[in-house]
Amino acid sequence: LLVSVFLWDLAVMGGSFVGFQLLFFLGSPLLSAFITPSYRRLAPGKLTEWNSRMVSTIHAFVVGLFCLYILWFDDAVNADPVWGDPTLVKLNVAITCGYLLYDLALLACNWSTMGDGFFVCHHVAALYAYSYVLTRGLLPYFANFRLISELSTPFVNQRWFFEALSFPRSHHLVVANGVAMAVVFFLVRIAVIPTYYARVIATFGTPAFYRLGLGAQVAWILSCVCLDILNAIWMYKIARGCYRVLTGAGQMGKYGRHGSAHANNHRN
Repeated sequence: LLVSVFLWDLAVMGGSFVGFQLLFFLGSPLLSAFITPSYRRLAPGKLTEWNSRMVSTIHAFVVGLFCLYILWFDDAVNADPVWGDPTLVKLNVAITCGYLLYDLALLACNWSTMGDGFFVCHHVAALYAYSYVLTRGLLPYFANFRLISELSTPFVNQRWFFEALSFPRSHHLVVANGVAMAVVFFLVRIAVIPTYYARVIATFGTPAFYRLGLGAQVAWILSCVCLDILNAIWMYKIARGCYRVLTGAGQMGKYGRHGSAHANNHRN
């Protein structure tokens, strides 16, 4: 039974990888050309980045909304955050792992234009932690809680879309999206940190915590700390950019994959 469940998770992850590849090469070009004729006039490098961010936005909506559903309605996971029934969480994590692998492959193929060391660290840390969820079904509540951060991604990507379409920085849509991006990013990645770690600390010393074993404990805590350090760095850069938008200072520059020089379009 365990083997069949693991094979199912691998199948979901593989399907996710292939599905996001198809979205990148087929879905995004068709949808983007329908949304705005300016899409076809973008330079090749920007076309690649545009398609990448369209896929990122779709992934964020699917995974983020699924996370909220689990958080609100999956009683088993909320009652036992360490060893609760991980079925729905594993499905969501498998989708995300497939996406992360697709994104790393895309990054490797376009390193000269899309390369970002922070981005690679983020993905590797996430895959390392999620491997324990998929193989052992542990820590479902905490894995799901981390994925809620995906809800900030659409705003980050939209900021880049406005830049690619040459919207002026003072445009009301750019300003509104910039403020929304900063607020949502803070709410789902920074403001939740005390609540998250309070729940983590509450598990220390319990039988469920010791049952994890040293390897899972280290993977869990270390990956969370690394990801939150990256989130804090990105929050600083986004807040600085938001301040400049509101004050009209500077010109719109080249934003990285999370809204500024090293801002990433993901994902915990």
